Amino acid sequence: MRCTVLTINLWNRSGPWEARAALLRAGIASLAPDVIGMQEVMSDGSHSLAHELAADLGYGVAYGEAKPLGGGITFGNAALSRWPVAVREVVPLPGAGTDEQRSVLFSEVTTPSGALPFLVTHLAWRMQHGFVREAQVAAIAEAIAEREPTREDRLPLVLVGDLNARPDATEIRFLKGLHSLGGASLHLLDAFELAGEGPGHTFDGRSNPFAAPMNEPPRRIDYVLLRSPDEWHRGSVVSARVVLDSVVDGVAASDHFGVLAELDLGRPR
Repeated sequence: MRCTVLTINLWNRSGPWEARAALLRAGIASLAPDVIGMQEVMSDGSHSLAHELAADLGYGVAYGEAKPLGGGITFGNAALSRWPVAVREVVPLPGAGTDEQRSVLFSEVTTPSGALPFLVTHLAWRMQHGFVREAQVAAIAEAIAEREPTREDRLPLVLVGDLNARPDATEIRFLKGLHSLGGASLHLLDAFELAGEGPGHTFDGRSNPFAAPMNEPPRRIDYVLLRSPDEWHRGSVVSARVVLDSVVDGVAASDHFGVLAELDLGRPR
């Protein structure tokens, strides 16, 4: 079974939201992904930015809170799918003594080929907070081990999100099985590393006017990750590319660009 997956940080309602929303909606319609992970999603408890963007596009939406913003508004992650999607659990992530409040949304997508565990997260953003992100990815790995053991009747797990770390950072190396933390390790495939071209920068002030004020170096910090190979040798990356990267009349869809990956979740041919 092939599945196209999109991840995009919405940048909440910052900047010219209506113009950005139009670009996001048009981009999603054009790309037509099967499953979408969104970060920096704002919600009033009954309606979220993800619901607003998904209107008339045919996606079901599951929202998971990360932190309250006040006035009944929360900030978190969302999973969108063309197939039925159900929230399994929202797992808070550690802030490691900082004011960061993050979470990982565990959802389950009911595809024609079986249940797809689909996780969406957004890690601590400050560049000097690698130690916070390390604690957060360790918590994600522990949560996966507790909730998502590999089973033949379930498709390989997919984790997407704004991880706020470059591919060579310890926290990303941990997720890819190249570094251990606290005596534990994990192994996920980085879709863009395997099938993308070029540097794949998703936060780049040189080409995105909304990223420019942060004065940060261009980086690839948004990911589609796939658990593979499992015991049945399922799961591979077919293609990956940076998307939602157009600037129209000085307006980009977000301060981040997105990543679109096509995954083959079946057995090798």
